[in-house]
Parts: sequence; structure tokens; C-alpha cells
Amino acid sequence: MALAGFHDLQGRGAYQPVIHEQGGRWIAYVGLHSGSATNQLTGAREDNGTLLIDVTDPAKPATLHHISGPAGGEAQMVRVCNGRELPRAARDRVYLLRSFGHSAHEVWDVTLPGTPQRVSVVSEGLRGTHKSWWECDTGIAYLVSGVPGWRTSRMTQIFDLADPRKPLHIRDYGLPGQEPGAAGGVPTGLHGPVSTGPAGNRVYFGHGTSSGGILQIVDREKLLQGAKPPTRANLLAPQAGRFDLDPNYGAHTAFPLTGMMVQGADGRTLKRDFVAVTNEALADGCGGAQQKVWMIDVSDESKPKVASTWAFDPKPGNFCARPGRIGAHASNESFSDIYYRRILFIAHFNAGVRALDIRDPYRPREIAHYVPDGGGRVVTTNNVEVDDRGYIYIVDRHGLGMHILQLTGAARKAANFR
Repeated sequence: MALAGFHDLQGRGAYQPVIHEQGGRWIAYVGLHSGSATNQLTGAREDNGTLLIDVTDPAKPATLHHISGPAGGEAQMVRVCNGRELPRAARDRVYLLRSFGHSAHEVWDVTLPGTPQRVSVVSEGLRGTHKSWWECDTGIAYLVSGVPGWRTSRMTQIFDLADPRKPLHIRDYGLPGQEPGAAGGVPTGLHGPVSTGPAGNRVYFGHGTSSGGILQIVDREKLLQGAKPPTRANLLAPQAGRFDLDPNYGAHTAFPLTGMMVQGADGRTLKRDFVAVTNEALADGCGGAQQKVWMIDVSDESKPKVASTWAFDPKPGNFCARPGRIGAHASNESFSDIYYRRILFIAHFNAGVRALDIRDPYRPREIAHYVPDGGGRVVTTNNVEVDDRGYIYIVDRHGLGMHILQLTGAARKAANFR
């Protein structure tokens, strides 16, 4: 990979970048970790929230606005939808869904990204938030929340945000054993969902971090239309499949790769469905189980099975001796035709970002990587995303900024550039 551009993010630690085309411009919405820094646009010190950056020219990214977070600062998660896609929204508007610390979720009008305006608080009084998902074509939002009374700090609140100004609560959802009033052990908390919308009719939930990982496959229609009270029976009713990872691994990101064409043992071409599950490394150094990527075959949802796993080799570059976390964290979550079913990008903490050729899901292989120069500071490449032009965006957990990258050479040929 080659560097196409860089933005220092005002020295703020970052979590999720989302890149959105609007009004002929490309805007990066970057959710931030806790902390505070001086906003160069205002000269004021502000608690970390959400940075809005014009990346139309990747070589010259420009800060447009910083929406502050709560006292103590953070708004890790962001999603963006156009009003013309949402069923009941103003067609000329653009909306940002973001977490507000660990206490709330809110929607902002970012049609004019230099002067965003908050339009609603979707949910508040929470004790945890994280990697939410928003269907732009329906308005259904799957919010990772900690609702008082539930036995876990991360489950799912489902809202209809077809009109972002008027949030409608649909139901609360989680794994059996997490619901209020349950007894016994509590299953590992949710990390985040990815929905395939009405067309795919599935929501893929990744539970766990570096241990107790669970991939849960849920029938979307049954989830939205089924009985709502969080009884064990009602929580199980929409479940189409479940895969429990080895106890030493988690499920940070569960990214569906459906309709992949693979070659069978008899030479025939078959269509199969997979989910790429990425674990999150928590520990420094190379001790213990190395968190990695799992390709799970879910063609038979009642019997998911491991097709392959991939872990980067830390020996070249001597990453085990470098400071910082070692192992995987998250994959990109864009369905862009340029990369979907072809290349998967994995944020790898002190080893930067790794690009995997997944066209053969039984033999994923690394074809490119980029490790930022920390300048003596610890590199912690946190999350990665791509845009529909093919640029790759990585952000650093501890303030090393956002690097905008592009594939080159043979790696670029594996993508679907037109």
C-alpha cells in the first residue's frame, strides 16, 4: 500500500471512520476515543466527540467541524445516511448517527458538515454503547447499548429511524441469559451487528472481545416482527444459527460475505456463504492466543463451520518486540463493489493494516500491508474503512492520526477497479 494522504485528527485518539459522499464531496466522519484536545478551528479545548473532515482530495484533507462529546469525552461510533434513502426523512438532508459517550445515542443533521445540528436523542440513560449499525434503505438501527436491568453492558436496542427526528423504539434484544430476570451465567456481551437488510434478511451479531466469542445469525424479519418481551423463548425465536468460537477468541466484527463462488472438491463452482469474524487483541506482546480472522462457512446456518483462519506472522518486522497490542482488531465493514468478496482489510494494532485476498475463502492470504511511522510513539492502528473510490482509511487509537492509503501493483489487481 502507498500513502495518499494524512490528517492528524487534532491529536485525538480515534475509533471508527466512516466515509460518505455528499454534495459532490467526500466527508470522513471519525468517532473518537475519550480525551480532549484543542480544536484548531475554534482555539478551544474540547472533549473528544466526532471529527468531520473533507477528504475529497486525499492529499489535502481539511477539518470542517468537531462535534464535542460528553464531559470526559468520546463518541466512538458513527454511521451516516442520506435523507433521500431513508423512507420518511427530508430528501435533501444528510444524517449522522453517533454514540454519546456510554450513555446515549443521538442523530445530527450534517447536510452542511461545517455547521451540524442535533435533531434527536434516540436513547439515553445507558451504561454502555459500541459498534451500532444503521440500514439507510429502511431506517432500522441496531444500537449497541447497556440498558439498565439487563445483565450485560452490551446488548441491542432496535429503533426505527426512517425519520431521524422521530425515533421509534421497536424492541430490545440479546442472547438468552442476558435478559432481565434470567438466572445462571451471563453470555459474553455484544460487540456489534452487521445487517444485510431486507434483501439478505439476516443480521450477524459478533459477541465477545478476546475470549468467549459468539457469532449469532438472526432472521431479520422475525427479529423485527416477532414477539417483543425479552423472554428466553422470544430471544431464541429469530435465531437462525450460532457458532461458538474457541473460548480463547472473541468476535469483534462479524462481516458477512454471502454468495461467494468457490471451487468444490469435484472441480465444480459452488455458491457459498461466509462470515469473516475478526477477534480483538487486548494484550501487549505475543503471549497467549493470537487474535486472528476466522472464515466461517454459514451456507448451512444450522451448522456453521470453520473454513479457514488467518493470523499475521509477527516475525518479519519483529512485532513481538515492539510495544503495543499484537494481533487483530477489526475488519472494514463496507460492501463497496471494489473490494467486497475480494479483499478484506484488517486493522492490526502495532502491525498497522493488513490486506487479505479472500477470493479463495479456504486460503486467505496477505497481499499488502501498511504500518504507520510512529515517530517513537506506539503505533495502535485501531479501525479501518474504505470508500467507494477505493481509498483505505486507518485511524490510530492513541493520537497518531488518520492515514489515507491506496493499493498498488499486484495487490491493486486483486480489487475490482473499473
